[in-house]
Amino acid sequence: MPEGPSIVILKEQATPFLGKTIRRVHGNTTIEKERLPGQPIEALRSWGKHFLVELPDFSLRVHFLLFGSYRINEANSWATPRLSLGFDAGEINFYACSLRFIEEPLDLVYDWWADVMSPHWDPALARRRLRAQPETLVCDALLDQDLFAGVGNIIKNEVLFRIRVHPLSTVGALPAARLRELVAQARQYSFDFLEWKKQYVLKKHWLAHTRRTCPRCDIPFIKAHLGRTHRRSFFCEGCQVRYA
Repeated sequence: MPEGPSIVILKEQATPFLGKTIRRVHGNTTIEKERLPGQPIEALRSWGKHFLVELPDFSLRVHFLLFGSYRINEANSWATPRLSLGFDAGEINFYACSLRFIEEPLDLVYDWWADVMSPHWDPALARRRLRAQPETLVCDALLDQDLFAGVGNIIKNEVLFRIRVHPLSTVGALPAARLRELVAQARQYSFDFLEWKKQYVLKKHWLAHTRRTCPRCDIPFIKAHLGRTHRRSFFCEGCQVRYA
C-alpha cells in the first residue's frame, strides 16, 4: 500500500497538469466518469494516503488500497486503468485503486492537522488524541489514519525500531518522553522516507521492515501479525521495550 510520502511524490509529479483541462476519460471505474471531461484542475492535494484532484465544483479522491499504482504520460500494457485522465498534452493513468467524488469543499472533509506530512501537522494534538486512548497498542495507533494520516506499515515498523518500543506496548504505558518520540518520529521518518524514495534508495535504509536480524543486537527479528489490523510487524525482543 502506498504510504503518505509516495502520495506526496505523485502530487509533485502531477504538477504539470495544474490548470489544465481534462479532455479524455476512460477506464473500468464505476463512478460517473462522464462528469470529468471539460473540467480544469484547480489544485492537487494529498491527505495521508489519499490523492485529491480539486475541480471547480467537486473533487476526485484516489485511494491506492493495497496494490494500486499510477503512470504519468505512459500506460501499462498489461492492465486496463481504473481511470485515465487525458489532457491536451499528457495523461495520468490510475490502476487497482478506489475512486470517488467528494462534493463538499475539501477543507470541510479532511483534518489537515492529522496528516504527518502536512504543514498543518500538530504534534500536540496528536499527543492529546493518543492519551485519550491509553489501551490502544502502539502498532495500531501508528496505523490509525485519524491519528497519523499517511503512516503505513513500513513507517510503523521503522519508527518503533528507531525509538526502541515494542509494538505490543500500550499507549498509556509509554513514558512521556517515549510518547513525544513516537509522535516526532512518525513525521520525521515520513520525510526521510520521501527523500530516500526520490533517490531510489528507500529499501537500503530499512533497519527493521522485512529484515531478519537486528542491527543493534545481532539477534533474529520477530515477525508477527499483530494488533487489530494484523499487519506484519518486525521487531527485536532485545532492544525494543514492551511498555504495558
